[in-house]
Amino acid sequence: MATLRDIKRKIEAVKKTSQITKAMNMVAASKLRGAQQDMEKFHPYAEKFNEVVRRLASGIEDASAYDLLVPREQVKRIEILLLTADRGLCGSFNNNLIVTAERFARAKQAEGIQTVLTTAGKKGSDYFRRRSIEVRKQISGLLGKPSYEDAVNLGKEVIEGFESGASDEVYLVYSNFQGMAKQVPTLVRLLPITPEVAEGGAKGADYIFEPSHEVLLNDLLPNYVYVQILSGMYHTSVGEHAARMSAMENATSNCKELVRTLTLTYNKARQAGITKELMDIVGGAEALK
Repeated sequence: MATLRDIKRKIEAVKKTSQITKAMNMVAASKLRGAQQDMEKFHPYAEKFNEVVRRLASGIEDASAYDLLVPREQVKRIEILLLTADRGLCGSFNNNLIVTAERFARAKQAEGIQTVLTTAGKKGSDYFRRRSIEVRKQISGLLGKPSYEDAVNLGKEVIEGFESGASDEVYLVYSNFQGMAKQVPTLVRLLPITPEVAEGGAKGADYIFEPSHEVLLNDLLPNYVYVQILSGMYHTSVGEHAARMSAMENATSNCKELVRTLTLTYNKARQAGITKELMDIVGGAEALK
């Protein structure tokens, strides 16, 4: 049975842990506000940009002139771009993203399709380092402050791989932030780009172009990939902070509950010790009579 000194040490240790988790909760909440503001500013632009590019792509007569629009006749190799956090202590946030990517990769491998990963985030990199899935590149430090420059650098690499034939399809796995308590692991296809198809199968819209349709698409199609990646980075960054804030809040509550339980145990043990001492004194007094 634990002594009073042991229980008291546990109480002090849990109290210190509670202080740490509370501080981490406050830090996560502070970072969340800034990241969420950035995401909310970028989100309308990303949605409209993607809509316009897909409508423009649907209006072309010969899609074969644009490598990023042409699906491969036979898919032999795919690349998955996985976004995770660099740090843990955010509940099941990273694990959910990793499981989503791994299940998809295993399913493709079962179909005889070779799968390669690009991991942006230390948690994803650490997990797949010792797995049978090939990791082409490992990157860290992107989600601290998502930037268009990072999205462009990452996008150029996957585009070059797609155009050179190193990959036949490219997918993005990120966390879709839908609320403080809901971050949904999401898988989307980046390449080839799917043009928008209107209801009834009609394609395209009637636009007047300046400069030409071809010039616009050659410039906008790569940017479509960059915007998709940057949007995923923003969502994943906000989701990480929200998940960490929630996890630290739960940890702080659990610490407080554990302190109450240990304090009750300490008081019971102390009371039992006092009662035993009194019984010994009474027993000794009776023996002297």
